[in-house]
Amino acid sequence: MKRIIIASQNKHKIEEIEAITKKFGMSVVSRNDAGLPNTDIEEDGKTFEENSYKKAYEIMRLAGEMTIADDSGLMVDALGGAPGVYSARFSGDGATDRSNNEKLLFMLKDVPAEKRTAKFVSVITMIYPDGDKIVARGECPGSIIFEERGQGGFGYDPLFVPDGYDKTFGELGAEEKNKISHRARALVILEKELKCREKDL
Repeated sequence: MKRIIIASQNKHKIEEIEAITKKFGMSVVSRNDAGLPNTDIEEDGKTFEENSYKKAYEIMRLAGEMTIADDSGLMVDALGGAPGVYSARFSGDGATDRSNNEKLLFMLKDVPAEKRTAKFVSVITMIYPDGDKIVARGECPGSIIFEERGQGGFGYDPLFVPDGYDKTFGELGAEEKNKISHRARALVILEKELKCREKDL
C-alpha cells in the first residue's frame, strides 16, 4: 500500500482523508508518525490554495513522498471575504475561538440578517514526488447569526448556519455536519480526481 504523509496532526481529519485514499491503495500517516522534523511552515499565502500547496510541498520536499495538506477558513461577504486565510488568527496574536467570534460579531453588528451571507472553504492539495498535484476545493455556503448557538464543533461553528438548515454547525451533530461540510465537499472532489487518475494508468 502506498503511503501519503499528511501535514495535519488532527486525528479526525486524518481519518476523513484516509477513508477516501484507502480506496486507491493509499494509507495516510501524520508527519510526526513519518518521523519528519517538527518545523513550522509559515502560512503566508493570500489564498487557501497557496497555503495548502505550501504546506504539502514543504513536507514532500522533506520526505520525498506523496503528501497531502489542507487549508480552510470562513469567508464573509459583508467583510469582503474576511477573515479568509486569517480565520484562525483573526483577532491577532494569541487568538482563540472566543476572541475570533467576538471580533466577527462586532464587525457585523450593524449588518442585517439578509446581508450576513458567508461560506466555509476547504482546499486540499495532494502532491506527488514528481511535482504533479491534485487540488480540491470545497465550499459550504450559509450565513452568520447574531449570537453563538450550540456547544459542538469549533471555531466559527456556533455562528454559522449552512444554507437549507436552521441549526448552526455548533448545533448539528458531527455526523450530519461532516456530510455537508466544506471539507467533506473537497474530499468528494479529491475522490473523483483520484478515480480519473486511476483510469488513466
